[in-house]
Amino acid sequence: MAANSYDAIVIGSGISGGWAAKELTEKGMRTLVLEAGRSIVPETDFVEHVPTWKMRFRGLRDRKADLLNQPVQSHIGDELSTKFFVNDRENPYAAAPGEPYYFLRGRQVGGRSITWGRQSYRWSDLDFEANLKEGLGVDWPIRYSDIAPWYDYVEDFIGVSGQAEGLPQLPDGKFLPPMEMNCAELAVKDAIAKKFPGERLMTIGRVAVLTKDHRGRFACHYCGPCARGCITKSYFNSNNSTLPAANATGKLTLRPFSVVHSLVFDSRTRKISGVRVIDAQTRTTLEFRARVVFLCASTLESARILLNSSTPEFSNGLANSSGELGRNLMDHIFKGGASATIPGFEDRVQLGKRPNGIYVPRFRNIKEKHPAFLRGYGFQGRAARSGWERGSDLPGFGAEFKHSLSQPGPWRFSFTGFGECLPNLDNYLELDKTKVDAWGIPTLKMHCKWRENELALYKDMAVTASEMLEAAGARDITPSPLQSVPGEAIHEMGAARMGRDPKTSVLNAYNQAHDVKNLFITDGSCMASSACVNPSLTYMALTARASGYAAGLMKKGEL
Repeated sequence: MAANSYDAIVIGSGISGGWAAKELTEKGMRTLVLEAGRSIVPETDFVEHVPTWKMRFRGLRDRKADLLNQPVQSHIGDELSTKFFVNDRENPYAAAPGEPYYFLRGRQVGGRSITWGRQSYRWSDLDFEANLKEGLGVDWPIRYSDIAPWYDYVEDFIGVSGQAEGLPQLPDGKFLPPMEMNCAELAVKDAIAKKFPGERLMTIGRVAVLTKDHRGRFACHYCGPCARGCITKSYFNSNNSTLPAANATGKLTLRPFSVVHSLVFDSRTRKISGVRVIDAQTRTTLEFRARVVFLCASTLESARILLNSSTPEFSNGLANSSGELGRNLMDHIFKGGASATIPGFEDRVQLGKRPNGIYVPRFRNIKEKHPAFLRGYGFQGRAARSGWERGSDLPGFGAEFKHSLSQPGPWRFSFTGFGECLPNLDNYLELDKTKVDAWGIPTLKMHCKWRENELALYKDMAVTASEMLEAAGARDITPSPLQSVPGEAIHEMGAARMGRDPKTSVLNAYNQAHDVKNLFITDGSCMASSACVNPSLTYMALTARASGYAAGLMKKGEL
């Protein structure tokens, strides 16, 4: 095989890209993974055990540096995880007037799999059938039965701890032993079960963090700050799981500092013939060739690459005969809910820092239709006793004040809602050719805002969260007035959706582009709706499924 030529190219090394690399190499394909950012060295980059009091800013962000280099990225992370998020000056974008958007992203090997929240939930047919039943967007070309075996496959590899609950709207999976709730959480759980029997239920979060040794990785030891990386490989990310598996095959070539500019389309074969790359360090331009390309750069970046790959035939973006590329941009709404003080249990403290919380699965629009909105939401949250950090918001000074903070505060409980965003053509992104990034590539402009249905969900979140806390005898119940900015949940989806009809969708049931048969897109771009649960587990399952399909086509000589 010629130099710079491979069986497969994977663009991106995050959650989807890592899975594509693993599956394609294990099927015997010489695979090149292109990552725009740097390599990661766990021994020096993963510094989760640095105590707060040893940090220069005591774990808070360096506000001066944030304003200069990371004004957008500073909305997430702490002092030691800032290096896993991009420099905003080098990676600019724009948002439409009056429609703020947070484009939160990481450019390094592993992408945002290093910093993701690890919550891992299956979708159900309630989600896959909703568009068709309600006449919104386009019908998903798959159902739960199509993807269920791939959920099994992925969960068995990554390790997901959780509790089976037998809910049709939240299918059970292949779980490792669940993490334990603390005393205050158990009290709230019992109160909900008593007050709302058969309607609402609280369970422990389903999380890709090991509760026992699994596939050569060690069980979590509850140190807490997972977003700084994990030296014991206790939570799933590409760096400690899928990329090593791909590397073990001897078929992987991983190339960091490789900023993808565009895809090269051969109008004669109607296939991608190559990938144009700008070396991030030398600024030289390179081209790599392959028989199949998996675009896994993340929702917004994947759409950007396709928009920047226009041809005379596809003048508004490669593989975009439908005109749907960039449309139906979605993100989960979150921050709505409520918090309160849970009385009692003052003689108890929680040991360790559990990297997980509780979960209340969706209960709206399951059996009965709600009059005010479609779809629904779930709650994530936790109970904890406040520590010395609460002093930053309290008046006081001197030895007596310090002594008062040496004892834990009362138990506080918070419910934070995560709600579904409906697909909408008017939520979209476009290429901004007047503004380029540090590598001379046109940037994006977002047009996205919450609409009537999302705002109605926010209102209901505050009501139902307060109801559950009231049932638990909580005090000082405070409904949350906060709303997230689109993009802030970092669950961006849509922009190159799957569908049954090439006239209204970009991808088919196997994540294959209708217009370009050797192009597969398996990150959040492919989603035709957003559901209300964290989407990463579904990305992984779809990627594994699409990789198997692509490999089968290649064996038949059809790619």
